[in-house]
Amino acid sequence: MTAEAWCCLRAHFTKPNCFRTSTERLDFIAMAGEQTHNSPLEPFILLAKNTKGAALIALINQLLEAPGVYVYGEFLDLPHVQEVSKGPNREYSQLLNIFAYGTYLDYKENEVNLPPLTDLQKNKLRQLTFVSLAGSMQCIPYSMLLQDLELRSLRQLEDLFIDAVYADVIRGKLDQRRQLLELEACIGRDVRPREMAHIARTLQEWCSSCWTVMSAVELQVDRVSQFRARRLRSSAADEG
Repeated sequence: MTAEAWCCLRAHFTKPNCFRTSTERLDFIAMAGEQTHNSPLEPFILLAKNTKGAALIALINQLLEAPGVYVYGEFLDLPHVQEVSKGPNREYSQLLNIFAYGTYLDYKENEVNLPPLTDLQKNKLRQLTFVSLAGSMQCIPYSMLLQDLELRSLRQLEDLFIDAVYADVIRGKLDQRRQLLELEACIGRDVRPREMAHIARTLQEWCSSCWTVMSAVELQVDRVSQFRARRLRSSAADEG
């Protein structure tokens, strides 16, 4: 499982009442790891290794539209892609970073300095925004989604949600009565390099907590065993 998947996984496991059943936990783990196998990003990585200039910009645009590609870290790390951030097309590097780490709102706040998005790219970035929001809340109000995703109607939100579910980006349901999107699981996103130390600390704290709980359980098991042994000896003495 990738570091970005672990980050999202950790965020969900620490949220209270995030998973109602153990099956939901397993479903989330499976989703978090799915992108590590048969990655649709691989063909773009191979092409980008030998592509520069206008051809690379065209490839980036194709990548941001490509179905099934929702993580971009490996692509961003390629030398030729790194060079884009220092050249005349640096706005495409900024756009790639938003798709990797940001949200639709981040794009809108910097739209004047960024390339225009196609409809496919807009919807993909909106789907990625679902994932980012899932890291901090399980139930997202319709009003927030309509505003942050710049959607004009509930029908557009429903269509976007259905597309995201069929693409295995998120799992959840729309609660029409309470006007909420209830998220049950989601894919993992890329993690900025500077955040890796925090992830490592968080995972270490999680492991330490697991060991503490395990030690407490073992202690209780020992106490029960000792109590049972004393009862057996007492019963044997009474019978004798």
